[in-house]
This record gives sequence, structure tokens and C-alpha cells, in this order.
Amino acid sequence: MAIEVETKDCSMLGDAEIEEMAALCEEGNNSFGIGLLSKQAEAWVLVTTAREGGRLKGFSFSTLERIGGTPSVIIGASSIQPSSRRNTVLRAVFTELQRRAVMAFPDEDVVFGSRFNDPGALELYKPLSSLIPRPNHRASGEERAWGRRFVKRFGLSSLSYDEKSFMAIGDGSQPCVFDHTSLKPEGIVVETNELFKDLNMERGDTVVAWGWAMSEDLAKFA
Repeated sequence: MAIEVETKDCSMLGDAEIEEMAALCEEGNNSFGIGLLSKQAEAWVLVTTAREGGRLKGFSFSTLERIGGTPSVIIGASSIQPSSRRNTVLRAVFTELQRRAVMAFPDEDVVFGSRFNDPGALELYKPLSSLIPRPNHRASGEERAWGRRFVKRFGLSSLSYDEKSFMAIGDGSQPCVFDHTSLKPEGIVVETNELFKDLNMERGDTVVAWGWAMSEDLAKFA
């Protein structure tokens, strides 16, 4: 059965849809409640949903804007149902985000940024280039600067952020991450797992990560 993807303005989200999202999150590792999701609907511009047979299988809050003049897709709380079809849903959601990016920023490279607390969730970024952080890569000064920019955009304190490990220390509240667990966690390389080894889940620590979509790659979604 085909995955049906839709993106709309967050202001159009109804209570029933938010309740449906909260129910979906109960199946994942990050249980976003109705209150948090309602705040996300106020904080972000767009929401993308993926359905199969009319049933919600995944969603993602996002905003498209320029950060210091650079085309950017900033991704807020998101969740993919941990079913056997999770990879198909993940690809469908990210394809829609890429399509929105090329519509907003034709013929430009676009940076995608989000927060994660599971190494498997980095599968979201498979289509992207120059992923930061990535195993066995020492970030440049400009790459570390992008980390600070995203931290600011996510409303996090710069004092809680380590620009060398790309880890944002939590304050005990639920972090608004991209929630996705790998279908084959045993296939995740050790070095990727190492990027997350110091996270304190109870405290709400996250890894701030981003990657680039080149204009020539986005063109196929136009």
C-alpha cells in the first residue's frame, strides 16, 4: 500500500490530529505528549504527515528559512512509527522535506538540521552530503559555527552545548528530537554509536546534527 504524504501549515492542525500524533509517539522511544505537540504546532510553520491506508505512520514539524542568508530546513519534533515499514515512511517524509526545500530555494544548496538521541535516526540523512557530526571527521571552525547557529535556532542555551561533541545537555524536559529507530541496529557502525555514547537520556541530552542537499540533487524533486 502506498504511503500518502501531506504537508500543511501548522495552524491547520486540529486537536484530533495532535491526539493521533501523541498516540503514535507512544510506540517510539520519545513519547511526545499532547501538550508538547501543541507547543510544536505553535513554534513551527509546517507539519508533514505520512499515512498508509488512512492511518498515521509518521510526522515531522519543520520550518524553511534562511540562516545568515543560507537556505535551511530546520526540523522539530518528529516521529516514525517503529513498524516493519519504517524505512519506507522515513524516506517518504524526507523526500517531502526535500521537495519543499527545492520549491522554496530553487537552484540553491540547502542545509537540513535537527536533533537526535538515537544513532539509528541519522538514517534520515542518508541522501545528504557533508554530514556533521560524522565518524572519523574533525569539524572545521565553520562547521562548528553551524552547530552554534542551529543551537540558537532550536532555542537552546549556548552554555549547554559542546561544539566539539555536538552534544546539547538537557534540562530534564522532553527533547524535541527526530524519533526513529533503525530496523537493523546491528548494522550501525561502531563509530556512529560512539557519537551518542555520552548522552544522558533521562536528562534529555541530544546530538545536534545537519547535512547538505546539493542543488543538483534537489532538482529531481522540483
